[in-house]
Amino acid sequence: MENDFNKEEKNGLYKAIFSRRDVRSNFISKDINTKVLTRILRAAHHAPSVGFSQPWNFILIKNHDTKKTVKESFKKEKQKAAKEIDGSKKSKYLSFKLEGILESPLNICVTYDPSKFGPFIIGKSSVPNTGLYSVCCAIQNLWLASRTEGIGVGWVSILSNDVLRKVLKIPDHIIPVAYLCLGYVYEFSSRPDLEKAKWLSRLSLDEVVFYEEWDKKQSPQWNEIKNMIKANLDYA
Repeated sequence: MENDFNKEEKNGLYKAIFSRRDVRSNFISKDINTKVLTRILRAAHHAPSVGFSQPWNFILIKNHDTKKTVKESFKKEKQKAAKEIDGSKKSKYLSFKLEGILESPLNICVTYDPSKFGPFIIGKSSVPNTGLYSVCCAIQNLWLASRTEGIGVGWVSILSNDVLRKVLKIPDHIIPVAYLCLGYVYEFSSRPDLEKAKWLSRLSLDEVVFYEEWDKKQSPQWNEIKNMIKANLDYA
């Protein structure tokens, strides 16, 4: 089958991937259009899933009191996490804005249902976590679709799942995977916030690619791609 993406379409996909950001600020007071939100959710729902199990659900949240409860959980969990950090990094961590729960017009809790379609799912027996990985694929689809619509997404992972279960009435067998803050923004940062703050830097692609076996950085049959990777010849 010939490639049915033209050059402009391919560039659009790579642009969305390379310019996607974890957004915690810069939200503007503009509601997300219903048609746009439906497109984003449909993109998420078209993610790959193990055994076509589609084990995700999306809880849409606008209620201010609900968001306030989630924000309080964030504050407590952030302070708890700070106890694991020593020295100057602790104050730096505490200074970071790591959520936009109240500022964003829409929050979405993405969940994993391991019971969907029964106990046997093709492809899940040997690696049970593939169901959870499938939900993460849906989240990435949602994120990229949002970026193409000019909508920022922030994943808030500093939360208590027990609080989420209670406030969102999530059954015990359902696992909250992601709490996302969505909204239009006045700009997307050119670089990730934590990279700009010198918390961590992006690793070079050459550092994370091995050839034929773990930690093998040289192999004659892979020289061409290794040289291209080292030359950083990509969209970014």
